[in-house]
Amino acid sequence: MSTATKKPAHKPKTAARFVRADGPDKVTGSGRYTADLSLTGALAAKFRYAEIAHARISKLDVSAARAMPGVFAVLTADDVPDVRYGSFVQDRTLFARDVVRFEGEIVAAVAAVDAATAQRAADAIVVEYAPLPIVNDAEAALAPDSPLVHEGWADYGAYEALVRDRNDASFSSIAKGDVEKGLAAADHIVRSRYVSDGCHAAPIEPRAVVAQWEGNKVTIWTSTQVPFDARAGVCETLQLPNNRVRIIVPHLGGGFGGKCGFHVEAHVAALARAAKRPVRLVFSRREEFLAPDKRREGIVYDFETGVKNDGTITARRVRLVIDNGAYTADAGFFSQLAAMHALGPYKIPNVLAEAHLAYTNHQPSGSVRAPTAPQTCWALESHTDEVAKQVGIDPVAFRKQNAVDTGAVGPSGQTYGEIGVQQCIDAATSAAGYGKTLADDEAIGVAIGWWPSFASPSGAYIKLDGDGSGQIITGAQECGTGAVMTLRQLAADEIGMRAEDFELVYQDTSAAPYDMGATGSQTLFNNGRAVIAAAGQIADQLRNLAANKLEAAAADIVLADGRAHVAGSPDRGVAIAALAGIAAGGELLIGHGSGAPPAAPSVAGSTCVGDIGVAAWQAPQFSCHAVRVKLDRDTGVARVLHVSTAHDSGTIINLVGAQGQVQGGVMMGIGQALTEGTNYDDQAHQRNAALLEYKLQTCADAPPIDIHFVEIETPNAGPYGAKGLAEAPNVATAAAIANALAKLVGAPVRQLPMTAERVWATLQETASKEQGK
Repeated sequence: MSTATKKPAHKPKTAARFVRADGPDKVTGSGRYTADLSLTGALAAKFRYAEIAHARISKLDVSAARAMPGVFAVLTADDVPDVRYGSFVQDRTLFARDVVRFEGEIVAAVAAVDAATAQRAADAIVVEYAPLPIVNDAEAALAPDSPLVHEGWADYGAYEALVRDRNDASFSSIAKGDVEKGLAAADHIVRSRYVSDGCHAAPIEPRAVVAQWEGNKVTIWTSTQVPFDARAGVCETLQLPNNRVRIIVPHLGGGFGGKCGFHVEAHVAALARAAKRPVRLVFSRREEFLAPDKRREGIVYDFETGVKNDGTITARRVRLVIDNGAYTADAGFFSQLAAMHALGPYKIPNVLAEAHLAYTNHQPSGSVRAPTAPQTCWALESHTDEVAKQVGIDPVAFRKQNAVDTGAVGPSGQTYGEIGVQQCIDAATSAAGYGKTLADDEAIGVAIGWWPSFASPSGAYIKLDGDGSGQIITGAQECGTGAVMTLRQLAADEIGMRAEDFELVYQDTSAAPYDMGATGSQTLFNNGRAVIAAAGQIADQLRNLAANKLEAAAADIVLADGRAHVAGSPDRGVAIAALAGIAAGGELLIGHGSGAPPAAPSVAGSTCVGDIGVAAWQAPQFSCHAVRVKLDRDTGVARVLHVSTAHDSGTIINLVGAQGQVQGGVMMGIGQALTEGTNYDDQAHQRNAALLEYKLQTCADAPPIDIHFVEIETPNAGPYGAKGLAEAPNVATAAAIANALAKLVGAPVRQLPMTAERVWATLQETASKEQGK
């Protein structure tokens, strides 16, 4: 593994290996997850699901369930406030009211003495349906005569910038220049169509929720990535003030975006209130596939790119249709985000991207790791190789010629500062041995990708106790990336202590200030600034204490290695622990921080319809992946032999954590490329909602992964010039695999995932065309 080609000037002093604060709990098995919690008198919860994709409820009878021995509560829509909710479109209620719109929709909930009794009661609920037309295809959903998934869509509350019409929940377009003139000026126009299936986050821990009321206040332990969002959802749907709802997240067994947003916390809290007992819900693996409103969206793409004989791109037009599923959840911004990814990190003077977010009777889409990006990068970069082939230019040279660079103007009119995409291309292809002779049936595919950093308010407290030990109290959420664990490193660097001198109090909405949660790769980017600000306040207090003790000016005090000393006189000092003891008798060492989010970048010369605010990207991340693939032509089975990656994610603060994110993102990308896809039957039921039929990658499938970081200290970004990182490594992998396969097959595989069956079918189609010439 190699690292920086350009080292930042202000790398943190403590940037070294350290023991993660949650490490001992996890490796010894002493850590507790939500499903491990057991409260005295706790009941078990089960849900009754629709099990039909689209129908009107003609009868709902829960009397038999309520009469069963051991059942304490049965709830339906009639038993909770009639509130429609949603981040972008208020199109959903806690329980189905009148109409069900996908098979995993919750119709009723049961709390009983044990899980078996609760399940029997749920099964005893009588539900009769009058079937409604099923909308099973996102493109067909946009037809003017398509059945409506939401007949009352026009009456729903919605974010005012959204452009909505019938089954189109969010339309967005990005236009710059004159795309018709740009296409007319081209020597060649290349048109491509690609289709991506939806897929799942599939965390190792199925979600779980435990709720307990004390008077008029409720505490909810839940496996969420976004505790403050979960609290907001409970408060909105159960009509409670924030200070009466406490969300606590024990250890989280992965999320990958699937546990973002508000899910079933209010259902369990409502059951606990009705039963007057604590209630515990633990999903089965099948429920984890079917019920959440967070799965990766399927998308259909139609590209049209104009190019000169010398390889200059003159114009691009692209239409995208995104499968929203039955409810919008947090997907309202997907149309604009996907449009940006479809245009890509390229210098194109004339562009038009139009994206539709279409309601269907599928499971709702949501923010799974880098939403819309991996599949859109796959489609765009496959198309890019087609364009390069059309003009006879090597695909890597074509990208070098057309990719954005420092000072360049991107597709939406944003001018970029210093960025490293060109260096990423050089580093990844060089390490992969691109251009060298390979064995038969092997090829190297290359793709570039990008991803924004998301600025958001975030807060933290820090305190030093009288013995010199520290605590960081943060609203940030740790989902396995190590971002929260790295906060200790930042505080230690500011105060002159060791990371191990700090403990973390986190994932508790009643103990810490707001943070957006483990979403958008934003934790270190935003909460890191807050921690540095809080630590800076304590550092100032320590300098003042040391100045009085050492009879020096506070400005001359240096904090390092657990001591405060006078600059230039390291022997003239005092231990920080001793200063903390002094402070314990007077002014306590407490700091608070809420680093102001960086200002949003500007765009010029473009027009955005349905502008949700993601056409200009704060501190954009860039990557290049080069993947060597071997193909078995008899079966269509592809095997990834080696992956070479290069990332511009700004300053790397925690190298081990950063490398882990790249490795995990690559493995997720391999799964999305080759095996992971949701199949629906003609009744909009998932056909492969189990791990036996839904093939995840494991350690046994992992190839060697070479990692290179192009470190550029980025202004107006995170701590020390850091950008986000957790999602970017998932973006370009599938695209690079696709381009390797296209070389071997002789044509692109135009549907994702590129399963053995689809690869084999493309091989046969290509061979048939060759024979027909």
